[in-house]
Order: sequence, then C-alpha cells, then structure tokens
Amino acid sequence: MVRMETPVCDFGTPAQDFALPGTDGKTWTLADCRGEKGLLVMFICNHCPYVKSIHERLVRDTRELQALGINSVAIMANDPDEYPEDSFDNMRRVAEEFDFPFPYLIDETQQVAQAYGAVCTPDFFGYNADLQLQYRGRLDASRKELVPDARRDLFEAMKKVAETGHGPGQQIPSMGCSIKWKADPT
Repeated sequence: MVRMETPVCDFGTPAQDFALPGTDGKTWTLADCRGEKGLLVMFICNHCPYVKSIHERLVRDTRELQALGINSVAIMANDPDEYPEDSFDNMRRVAEEFDFPFPYLIDETQQVAQAYGAVCTPDFFGYNADLQLQYRGRLDASRKELVPDARRDLFEAMKKVAETGHGPGQQIPSMGCSIKWKADPT
C-alpha cells in the first residue's frame, strides 16, 4: 500500500463526463449525477483502510449535502484482478451494507480516473452548479482512525459551494492508498 496525498485544488477545472455502470444496474453519466447546486465526485474502493474508516461519516455527509442541493457519486477505479476485494460484486455488497445514498460506479478502463487526475482513495472532487472544481481536499482530520469532533472539512467546503458557488481558498489534501493501476499491456 502506497500512501498518497491529493494535489491542490485547480479552481475552475471542468468536471469530466463519464458513462459508467453502477452497483444498482444502471449506467450513470455526469448529467445523471449532478445536483442543482453541485456535485461531489469521490474516488473510493473497498479494500483501502482509509476508505473503510470513513464509511459512516461519508454517508452522513453526502446525505446532508444532498439536502443542500449537492449530489454525490463514488467511482471505483482500482484493478479488481489484483485486488479482489474491489470486485463489482464486493462493491455491490459494500454499497448495500452502508446504504450508500449515491451511485457507486466501476471504472473498468480507468480512463475516468485518469481524466480526473485521481491519485488515491479517497480522492474528493467538489464541483459547483456550473461543474467547475471548487474543492480537492480531505473529508476531515481523521486518517485511518476516527478523530473525535474533527472539523468536517469536506462538508463545510461543499456547504459553502452550495451557498456561494465557491470553495474555500485554504484546503488540506486528502490522504489515502494509491489507485491500483492496471499493468501496461505493452
């Protein structure tokens, strides 16, 4: 497991379109996922201890953001051949177990993760109503262990995006396991 940090937010970068299969049997596009006030695109997986430690808070925050007009989508881009815990069947199991209030999609070609510049799990991309990037930071101060009463960085930033269309100028990078890229067949 290689620990990575996300790059700083490149404000205004447009969201990349996609059409990916979800654990619910539907194919989801960027237009299907967006909310009236914005969209949170999350790159997560099943096996990463950083992601496992935030499931409950992620569900809580995305539910509360949905009430503010910010929808969310999670994308799993790891190579499930090398990491069987990240298989589509296991994605379906995790989505059901935690009652994900957002689509959980698989990026089998890894082209969407590459287009977004995703580097780790979790990697959060927060967009405003115009689908311009406004947040690329952490969920909160917790890493693999819960920090009691941690400031809700992601929620507060996306709430600001819902209210003003702009994210905070100061953002702390997310940290997690590197995306497990497929070997180059050449």
